[in-house]
Amino acid sequence: MSKIGGEIRETKQQDYTKKVGLFEANVIAINPTLEEYNRILGIELKEDSKAVEYLGESRDGNTSLRVDFWLEEVKSKEKLKVTFFLENKVRENKDGTKKQYINTSGTTSWAADENDLPEWFTKREYREAHVGEEELYNFLRTWLGRIDYSKESGVLEVEWKKLMKGNVRELTEQIDGAYCTTVVALATVIAKEKEGETKEYQGVYNKAFMPSYALKNFRLIDFGSSQVQAGLKAKKPRDLKIHEKFVMSVIGEYGCKDYYILRDLQDYNPDDNFAASDAVISSEGDDY
Repeated sequence: MSKIGGEIRETKQQDYTKKVGLFEANVIAINPTLEEYNRILGIELKEDSKAVEYLGESRDGNTSLRVDFWLEEVKSKEKLKVTFFLENKVRENKDGTKKQYINTSGTTSWAADENDLPEWFTKREYREAHVGEEELYNFLRTWLGRIDYSKESGVLEVEWKKLMKGNVRELTEQIDGAYCTTVVALATVIAKEKEGETKEYQGVYNKAFMPSYALKNFRLIDFGSSQVQAGLKAKKPRDLKIHEKFVMSVIGEYGCKDYYILRDLQDYNPDDNFAASDAVISSEGDDY
């Protein structure tokens, strides 16, 4: 006589609820391995998962590198990923008349000729910048915010050749280090066309970040208001405070194209996103 019974086994299902909004977080992993995905992030991947294939090739045939910074929200411990795409190619403007340069404090500047670079920029050693470095270093300057960049000893320079071999050790060594701080980032929902339908994925805006103290301003003022934004646009760039510069980056012509809110992190409600009426919410993404 067969028997079937016993207590029901508890199963833990990963929460795939999309998040939107501003959040303060610590960096807990950078380009994690399969083992680190499991141990640090609590995500079990297949052996052949593309999530850990960070090196690649661009459309131009240049070496490219995807750099994933995994962030853990300080209160909820929610884990989100911000990604930077680097290419072994000097960054130029569209018509090729200007190049971007980067100095040893991680600051960038554009010029048609090196002799045209501003004096404040050339006080430090500099070189031609590569595609994706500006966004990466913007993040690093916020994350490694305890470095005093006003002093000559304050240096932020990651060896490019090592990066283009997929070596991110210089970055991972900074996790929980003396220079690191929490980072305020913006969680978004990305809509992509796939197999004839629109699917939505979790994202994090990768062009602007803030120190933790700046977050309180968004609890006092509604920066999603068109009236408030109009006031910011009327200001001169040099008069903008750090959180106002962040808003201008998000709402600007080359800013965030995905769905977002300029408030504290919360569950994503598709009903609030008018562009999502035909979208399919997906738990799959680049990290699965």
